[in-house]
Amino acid sequence: MDEAEYYRGKSILVTGGVGSIGKELVKNILKMDVGAVRVLDNNETGLFDLGQELGSDKIRLLVGDVRDKERLQRAMEGADIVFHAAALKHVPLCEFNPFDAVKTNILGTQNVLNVALDEEVEKVIVISTDKAANPVNVMGATKLLAERLTLSANSYRGNRRTVFSCVRFGNVIASRGSVIPLFMEQIRMGGPVTVTDPEMTRFIMDIPKATALILKAGIMACYGEIFILKMPVIKIGSLAETMISIYAGNNGRNAKDINIKIIGTRPGEKKYEELMTESEAEYAYENGNMLIVVQPHALDNMQSIVLPEGFQRSLKTRYSSSDEVVLTNEELSDLLSRLAPS
Repeated sequence: MDEAEYYRGKSILVTGGVGSIGKELVKNILKMDVGAVRVLDNNETGLFDLGQELGSDKIRLLVGDVRDKERLQRAMEGADIVFHAAALKHVPLCEFNPFDAVKTNILGTQNVLNVALDEEVEKVIVISTDKAANPVNVMGATKLLAERLTLSANSYRGNRRTVFSCVRFGNVIASRGSVIPLFMEQIRMGGPVTVTDPEMTRFIMDIPKATALILKAGIMACYGEIFILKMPVIKIGSLAETMISIYAGNNGRNAKDINIKIIGTRPGEKKYEELMTESEAEYAYENGNMLIVVQPHALDNMQSIVLPEGFQRSLKTRYSSSDEVVLTNEELSDLLSRLAPS
């Protein structure tokens, strides 16, 4: 079933709908013949601006917070599908405000799950991050627990129809929290470009691909899976060098005059990221573009589970940015030229 057919006529709620991913998700959903798109966010100005930008009679702008269960109940009433993108995502801020990260990323997610069960929503897709795999920081730990809460909801839903699944991806180009907008501004100002560790590796993808994965997961979700898109790996040092070479001239600067300053790893940062752990790899399936991690309890009933066409048992023992081939500067330059703003 294609996306247009699956989402036709459905009422869809997007939490965190004015964030980088949420906004793109809303825009793509509106391209299909949906019944309505409800956008829940605690950013009043962002909601107003989104409404002005889109000008659609199918959008419903809802001021609210996932920490408020009563507000969620009103927002989710009669909804068919929920994409849960609301979260605290900045690693250093979560390190210094840990319980606020708990309240949004954990308690807020549980509110979404509870209300979805009460309203018998068809599917809930929770947006997660590579930092949830073997987390070493507060943000990753809260997102890991959000994943576990989401997937476990499939075990106690009883006779309700709701399916709960997660989408996990790496750093999204030009999204909030991405280093690319920071580097861009530093280049505009003539430098220096501040790099934590030039050997640090990261998975990277663009917002359209992230959104496409979320929408595909909305169709494919059946058993409480984790959906992971395969994506390129970069070194942070190479990213800084390549961005300087591409964008310095566009901003009236000489690339040779812009220095790179090594500032050291920030609180909670890892040298590399994982999208799939060793334990998860035991239950993973893949095709050329995507990995699907099936939960162990679902494998007990594998005879009744039908995987999407083209998926085979994965041969990966884990999916880590430390194991993958890193993009060359030339490949990275080509990627940025196509995807990042000038």
